[in-house]
Amino acid sequence: MKPRILAATVLAGLLISSAAMADTDCDAPIALWQPREVLRQQLEQRGWTIHRIKVDDGCYEVKGKDHLGNKFKAKFSPDTLRIRELEISFNRHGEAYDYLDHGRKAE
Repeated sequence: MKPRILAATVLAGLLISSAAMADTDCDAPIALWQPREVLRQQLEQRGWTIHRIKVDDGCYEVKGKDHLGNKFKAKFSPDTLRIRELEISFNRHGEAYDYLDHGRKAE
């Protein structure tokens, strides 16, 4: 009896984790996508250097360096150009505090 309970628990955990991972994909219709160049311009106005923009899982994936020289990898919704994921490799000059919202209201 215990092996069945364990198997059911493992299966439920896999289903839940796969559903959470699927949420990282973008699903906007291609007709609504904004050009990559618009995203590039917005990021460069923030002082970021863009090395590459590609499509991954229906999102724009961007790699480059921020204004402090920290390497980053980010995913953006191609229709709204809103950031969905951000991964930063901090160098000695960077820290997470630079990326926190300091009291600004959400749009």
